[in-house]
Amino acid sequence: MAQKSEIEWTDATWNPVTGCTKVGPGCDNCYAERFAERWRGIPGHPYEQGFDLRLWPARLRQPLLWKKPRMIFVNSMSDLFHKDVDRRHIDRVFETMEVADWHVYQVLTKRSSLMRNYVRARYAGGKVPTHIWLGVSVEDAAHKGRIDHLRQINSEARFISFEPLLGPIGNVELTGIAWAIVGGESGPRARAMRPDWATELRLACQHFDVAFFFKQWGGARPKSGGRLLEGEEWNGFPWRIVPISIVQELRT
Repeated sequence: MAQKSEIEWTDATWNPVTGCTKVGPGCDNCYAERFAERWRGIPGHPYEQGFDLRLWPARLRQPLLWKKPRMIFVNSMSDLFHKDVDRRHIDRVFETMEVADWHVYQVLTKRSSLMRNYVRARYAGGKVPTHIWLGVSVEDAAHKGRIDHLRQINSEARFISFEPLLGPIGNVELTGIAWAIVGGESGPRARAMRPDWATELRLACQHFDVAFFFKQWGGARPKSGGRLLEGEEWNGFPWRIVPISIVQELRT
């Protein structure tokens, strides 16, 4: 687990799974793949296998060792709901999140139907614990269906990452969504994000009362274009869904 994350909307990362495969245009220039493949073939390195899928049972209990509450991005270097991740391993990830309930967990996927089906079965129609946040990545209008899958989960803590934003989203139904993160692509082959695409989402969030976080314009490096949208920083965060018992700890 990373002790500190450079990702603006979380505190730390936890990777009980690493590696993935591509499922859409948002994956074309994957930052995690680019990082992992630098180390392929180096004996003893955590990414000796590059970006090939790997389960890490030894990491499953890491959040239990952190006593101070944190926001933890689960699988920043993979997708927990990849079709080749053993369901028993997913069960153990959720067991840890349920036990170490002094943290907030941010689980983000592009395999939205698999997440929906798993969560429905695990909680048997009941609500997902409010400290486990479930989100989907949506890069363009063609993948808005992931939002529909997310809204079919019984949770108060649903979020969307529109990153990298590769095209206009258009009309979008955000009822029941707590948080939206918008950002452009970064890296050597970054595709440009148009301002009107981001503004369109900001206005949609305003209409549906969704906390709006503008992460970056992107470019050759994540910070290349800065974070200002319409001349302002947008740091919306859904404090209303953070469990009351840990709000103060996370604010400090």
